[in-house]
Amino acid sequence: MNESTQKILIVTAVAAEREAVLRGLAGDNRYEVIAAGVGLAAAASRTAKTLASGHYKLVISAGIGGGFPGQAPVGSLVVASDIIAADLGSETPDGFLSVDKLGFGSAYIQTPSKLAVLLTEALQAAGLIAACGPILSVSTTTGTKATAEALTARVPGAAAEAMEGFGVAQAAQDFGLPVLEVRAISNAVGPRDRDAWKIPQALQTLEAAISQLPEVLT
Repeated sequence: MNESTQKILIVTAVAAEREAVLRGLAGDNRYEVIAAGVGLAAAASRTAKTLASGHYKLVISAGIGGGFPGQAPVGSLVVASDIIAADLGSETPDGFLSVDKLGFGSAYIQTPSKLAVLLTEALQAAGLIAACGPILSVSTTTGTKATAEALTARVPGAAAEAMEGFGVAQAAQDFGLPVLEVRAISNAVGPRDRDAWKIPQALQTLEAAISQLPEVLT
């Protein structure tokens, strides 16, 4: 099949994120956008189901998320250099062991580095605050300083966390497709302070970021 006839699949968790993405795309029919649900299992299952029923050349996990202090402030964007299932492994008396260390596969999926950097630079050129770095996928979002510190010790340079990216990435990898992840930062990773979250602003930032995709992904 000619690559020009293949679409780009964008996977969000919830309807509000999907709507922000659709606004950013402004009717561009080269993209398909789905809301797959919250968490790794829903993301993987529904991404795989969609990929099995169509023809795609790239998959993008997109939405809002938490930013690690010093890496991604509230209101900024993170493009994943790596998509990491940060809590996939075993707890031991000596600390956490990832599935990589256990020898049960890998919790790391790398994005196409040139494309991730190109997208980050395009976002910056558009006047948006954007960084390229590891995005963690977790089953339980961080709500304490101790957990935030444990995650940054586990993954130095971790920029953001969300709940679906690795599931989307695993499905894409299983279909032999490249994957990106883009997160608009609504809150800081650390002690949970729901009143400080900036969800409407993050959705606006996500919309602005998605509007730049057609300039980069031709």
